[in-house]
Amino acid sequence: MFLGYTQAYERYQNPLMLKEGLLVRFFLAGLVVLGGMQQWWLQPIVSSLGPTALFFGALGLTAITDNAALTYLGSLIVGMSDQAKYMLVAGAVAGGGLTVIANAPNPAGVALLRRGFNDESIGAIGLLLGALPSTAVAALFFLL
Repeated sequence: MFLGYTQAYERYQNPLMLKEGLLVRFFLAGLVVLGGMQQWWLQPIVSSLGPTALFFGALGLTAITDNAALTYLGSLIVGMSDQAKYMLVAGAVAGGGLTVIANAPNPAGVALLRRGFNDESIGAIGLLLGALPSTAVAALFFLL
């Protein structure tokens, strides 16, 4: 119905980014299908980390992996304390600004952002440097 509606009223719609949306969908489907198989090696690592180390680990990993993947894989860990669960999610959320560099919606983000950069190419270093101040503020508030 959505595709039919947008086709019927095309002049009132922005162009659909179907390719980018499908890439995100395939990533998330793969995460759900293959994520459960990762518990065997994640359980001992995550269980050995304290809540603060888990926070900073999740915060740092958001720069190279998707924060939805981090929190989903963290949900597979058996026996996590409530504090550790909070710190995992808080670290992933605080590092959310870093996920522009390594996030599932990268294709959609690139399509939206590329026009604002020279030669329509996005530099990861510039994005990282731009995201660091807000990430530090968010981390401070989550830790307090």
